[in-house]
Amino acid sequence: MEFGRVTPQELQEVDFTLPLNPALTIKTLLAAKNDQPFQVHVGCAKWGRKEWLGKIYPPKTKDANFLDEYVKHFDCIELNATFYQVYGAATIAKWKEKADATPGFKFCPKFSQSISHFRRLQNAEELTTQFYEGILAFGDKLGPLFLQLGDSFTPNSFPAVKAYLEHLPKDVPVFVELRHKDWFAVPENSTQIFNLLHELNIGAVITDASGRRDVVHMNLPTPHAFIRFVGNSLDRTDYTRVDEWIDRIKQWRDMGLQSCWFFMHQHDERYSPELADYVSDQLNQKLGLSLPRPKFMDRDKGLFG
Repeated sequence: MEFGRVTPQELQEVDFTLPLNPALTIKTLLAAKNDQPFQVHVGCAKWGRKEWLGKIYPPKTKDANFLDEYVKHFDCIELNATFYQVYGAATIAKWKEKADATPGFKFCPKFSQSISHFRRLQNAEELTTQFYEGILAFGDKLGPLFLQLGDSFTPNSFPAVKAYLEHLPKDVPVFVELRHKDWFAVPENSTQIFNLLHELNIGAVITDASGRRDVVHMNLPTPHAFIRFVGNSLDRTDYTRVDEWIDRIKQWRDMGLQSCWFFMHQHDERYSPELADYVSDQLNQKLGLSLPRPKFMDRDKGLFG
């Protein structure tokens, strides 16, 4: 992922301190019902990484079998493949079958760019129907969906966002990622969009990227967190940032958070398994969980690269 990338020199100047909880987050969590066990899932964005051969995939694994190997190490995936193509139910069903032997595994598909970036949420009813018809083939392996509103999607598009979100099916959880700076630079814009999400019971993606600290907005319109963490090739700051996130997730859980989805990205994706492993290990230690951890072919590479 290139979003929010900075130079090594700039990296040392970034203030990675997580912002305080906004009023909406406090309101949402304190009103949440804690009648279900707290759920946490940790995963990556893609399974087709040749850099993982000899690391967590056997060296001679064929491309067609990468997903078979991925599900042995993680319990979810942020499915970016669906951003580039609207897949039919037949293909989705084949992916689901590969994960059937992994209890609790979830696919979290990204809305197609044909809907979000090309049609810009307008006149996209037919495409949206096709998208849902495909991903519903995941059945019990379907996790939440996420809709990315790219850098060119300004607050001037709020009416189109509102109209589109109001007509989405209510039976599959959805999270929205905002990227244009004016959503965050102008308080009225932030209030308007996050209140809308709260009213519609739609979550907000929090993207932690080094060069875009404004998108680390910490707003939870629903008692569910969806975090896209962008690391810097196992720089020391990757670990201290994760440590602070673990503390915040624990705080949110104690306040009423019901679930957390934590997806690992790196500008160089070869390092995503190591840091995802660190996340799971720390969550297990600090929150008393039993999350699966990647099984490295050289176990010593797991926690600290």
